[in-house]
Amino acid sequence: MTTPNPLQFLDSRLSVPSKQLTEPGPDDATLTRMLRAAVRVPDHGKLVPFRLLRIQGLARHALGEALVARTLQRDPQAPAAAIEKERMRFSHAPLIIAVIARLTPDHKVPEQEQLLSAGCVCFALLQSAQALGFGAQWLTGWAAYDEAIGRTLGLRENEKVVGFIHIGTPKLDVPERERPQVAALLSDWQPPSVVSTSNHA
Repeated sequence: MTTPNPLQFLDSRLSVPSKQLTEPGPDDATLTRMLRAAVRVPDHGKLVPFRLLRIQGLARHALGEALVARTLQRDPQAPAAAIEKERMRFSHAPLIIAVIARLTPDHKVPEQEQLLSAGCVCFALLQSAQALGFGAQWLTGWAAYDEAIGRTLGLRENEKVVGFIHIGTPKLDVPERERPQVAALLSDWQPPSVVSTSNHA
């Protein structure tokens, strides 16, 4: 009997490009289960410095049209190919979860730690999607940082998009790519040598 590898989903984690994701996506019950796992992240101060925004169905296309309008506002001469890319940006995967950081300024928990907690949700959601047989990709792009698009998404002043997690069924098997070698990344810290400044006769 083969002993299951408890780290198999970490060992095999990979991103499936959003253009290669299609129906079906997770149903409501499956998504709830995925999200329940994804929000079990380190959260110093128990602030829950994140919230989740589901984008699916016709809402995906509406968001694409908002990106088109904003692109033309920023660059009225934008080429047709760029316009079409924005129109379709959220139309491939059947489901997108926007992970939004809710930052509490001037708190004893630094904002960076709050932001990192929200980032952990993104990664955990990738893991839970893959564990249940779906493909997923964590994307940002200019839309994640644009104030006008943020207002379209209903973001408040203290909120920012940490990632758009595209989820669906992979159309193909994604090949493995080269991964960092741990030996090249790991080093041992040693305390600095104590240098005596005393003068000895």
